Amino acid sequence: MPNATTRPKRTRRHRRAQREDAVRNELVSRSLESAQQCLFSQDYGTAFVHYLLALNLAPALKDFANESFRFTLFQWTDELDSLGRIQDLFNCYEQAMELFPVDEVIVNSMGEHLFRMGFRDEAAGHFYKALKLRPDFPEAKENFYRVANWLVERWHFLMLNDHGRNHKYQLAIKKAVEGGCSSVLDIGTGTGILGMCAKMAGAAEVYACELSKTMYELACEVLSANGMADSIKIVHLKSLDMKIPKDIPNRVSLVVTETVDAGLFGEGIIETLIHAWKHLLLPPPNTQQPLSSPSQTGRVIPAGATVFGVAVQCREIRRQHRLCVSSVGGLDLSAVGQIYSPVSCLADTEDSTEPYTTERLSRLRGGYIQLTQPFTALDIDFNNVQELEGLCSREMMQLRLCVTQEGVLDALAVWFQLHLDQDNHLSTGPQEDTCWEQAIYPIQSPFNTVKCGDEILVEVSCKDSYLRLCCAAIMRDGHTFRLYNVTPKILTTNPEAELCCALAGLQTNQEKPSCTFMLESAEIALLNNTAYHNSFQRAMSKLLVSLKSTRRSQQSDSELDPIYVLDVSEGFSVLSLIAISPGLVQAYSSVEKEHHQTMLRLLAKGNGVLESTLEFWLSHVEDDSAVLQRPATEKLWSAIILDCIETCGLIRQKLLEKATLARCLLEDGGQIFPERIVIHGMLVESDTLLRESAVQGTEPTLGFNIAPFINQFTVPVHVFLDLSTLECTHLSEAVELFALDLMNSTVNYTGREVKVRVNTSGKVTAIAFWYQIHLDSEQSVSTFSEDSHWKQAAVVLQQPLTVSRGEWVKLSIQLHKSSISITAVKEEGLGADDVIGEAEPVTSDS
Repeated sequence: MPNATTRPKRTRRHRRAQREDAVRNELVSRSLESAQQCLFSQDYGTAFVHYLLALNLAPALKDFANESFRFTLFQWTDELDSLGRIQDLFNCYEQAMELFPVDEVIVNSMGEHLFRMGFRDEAAGHFYKALKLRPDFPEAKENFYRVANWLVERWHFLMLNDHGRNHKYQLAIKKAVEGGCSSVLDIGTGTGILGMCAKMAGAAEVYACELSKTMYELACEVLSANGMADSIKIVHLKSLDMKIPKDIPNRVSLVVTETVDAGLFGEGIIETLIHAWKHLLLPPPNTQQPLSSPSQTGRVIPAGATVFGVAVQCREIRRQHRLCVSSVGGLDLSAVGQIYSPVSCLADTEDSTEPYTTERLSRLRGGYIQLTQPFTALDIDFNNVQELEGLCSREMMQLRLCVTQEGVLDALAVWFQLHLDQDNHLSTGPQEDTCWEQAIYPIQSPFNTVKCGDEILVEVSCKDSYLRLCCAAIMRDGHTFRLYNVTPKILTTNPEAELCCALAGLQTNQEKPSCTFMLESAEIALLNNTAYHNSFQRAMSKLLVSLKSTRRSQQSDSELDPIYVLDVSEGFSVLSLIAISPGLVQAYSSVEKEHHQTMLRLLAKGNGVLESTLEFWLSHVEDDSAVLQRPATEKLWSAIILDCIETCGLIRQKLLEKATLARCLLEDGGQIFPERIVIHGMLVESDTLLRESAVQGTEPTLGFNIAPFINQFTVPVHVFLDLSTLECTHLSEAVELFALDLMNSTVNYTGREVKVRVNTSGKVTAIAFWYQIHLDSEQSVSTFSEDSHWKQAAVVLQQPLTVSRGEWVKLSIQLHKSSISITAVKEEGLGADDVIGEAEPVTSDS
């Protein structure tokens, strides 16, 4: 028999492998070449497929092709997004992340798509992963900060810093457990603190549920860190979906929860507790058998609540929910009828979101005035399932409130007292030092002036899981004036005279208004900002005079080209109408909602503007994502209006990119509005900002280690601030921090250092900032003024700086895209004579 080992047997396989390698290499080469050709022809989908094939066959080329692959992926997924092919978009990202699992740019981009589509939990996971891969990645950092505000709302920090609230809950739970409640379910556990209180008190069985994926994962970490991962079972479910024995083995004797909002019922506590009593809790104690064991019966903490309210006058609430002006920028607003916000107490109001908004009354600009004595609106027993079930079917209750202070009826302010048990109570009242805001039910009728001795008829009901309080009528001198059943007007120049006139006209058949429109609260506040619109009118008029003069020197009057104006403001804007000058300006508005366009048409007609001179730009644009384009093939814009500052107090995302493109689309002598933005700021000391930013102190919260986990979601920039009412100490004058020139990018910079002199000793905890918006060289408005619809913001320092009067603090300001970051260090041993180029003080309304 021949020796089988004398010659290698793999020769044929070796030759086959060589041929396969050659074929693979040829295929890879052709695929990469095809991908490049497809990119050149902008066929991104086919290019993406070629890259997938090439890089799966030749992983060694991934570093070489990484940049081109990213570009192809982003272009193709943007195209898929615009076509609504969402599943294909996500499939592409999954394939990309199989190839590049640690590419932070791809991971972050996937998170951006998820966030835009409303998948906030999933988006946060991708942003967090991108930051772990590259901690200094600015885009991921900015995205994570933005999404963190959604996932872990600031009230989590406030509640954990509210020692009084925490202690009272702990006492009530301890008392219940020691009284025999041996099995506990914590509904909406959040960080897990109430469930841990129950376990520490000696409960034999503790369960918890949490719907938010982010908070569920955070609670799991907290339980593990506190050695309770094995003794507290937590499920990622809504309590309404929990079943016995699948999720918990038996009914429990105690439910603890704080699923309440500022309006008490807005987080669904009524539905939650009805379900719990029917499916998760032991039956309540039998009054005929008072000696039954607590371990055999069920109860709820909190045991109940009492709701209070008061009628108030408040200019800040008024200007967010009612139109308070008759004209802005020379534009008569009466043609649109009544404008109202989506916040309405009327159960049948179309497009209504919630019957109330929330505010911290103590921090409202201009304060508020109580027009009545506080009243009790409702009592509810959470341990009475029949009462809970009957709440929504209760007859509407009517209350008569005696007016004790003359004024304008702007809202009902509502708060509650939570009865944890017989001994422990929590109040959310406006005078309390609490983490809670108050519920605000705005009055949107224009007839709202009240005098001492008047009575306000308030209707109280509970529908759609919301507590509704509605000011239905004003009663005076034997007359009843229904607030929501009269002809509305826009401006009340003499409210009392109009009220008397309306009362006298109640016997006549008045026609209802021809139209009413709903705007978001921020849009109404913008419309009420007369200083901004009037400044824009003056700046626009100056530009028009200049452009007309130039045109007339070059063309005859009969051949004058139109002046093209484009307004790309976010939401509703009347700036395009203010810009129109009869016979010369052709204005384009980028509003896209139908009722916004209808409002602009009515305003144009009411102000004598030719219908043909106002057009809606999005109807001329094929791709909504590419709004900034030429008005026509051979034409350029004379003016482009950009929306630069978000209402919350931040620079709008991609502002500088939009400005760069806008400059390329302007004719000679054309202008971007605004042309320049200056950021002003000051050093402040504020314990309030610290409490809202992170769990404070080194001591554990009620003995539990929670801070390191939730503080991962600390966001350094706080928004929606009103610096005029924020509890803080100003430690310096206001100074110029940064400037952005939208007309001349060559003078811009990405970073700047500013030295600020301390004029009050204390601890610098934050740098508060706002903007001076320069429409042109002469007209500007401040976002920190009495009429501003914009709020302010602040960067909270990781470590407060202790400073003394006369010392200097060096601020390093960085602007990456639209995200601002500020660091602060104290300049040791520096005297006033040693400082060069320090910031010049400015006034907040300069």
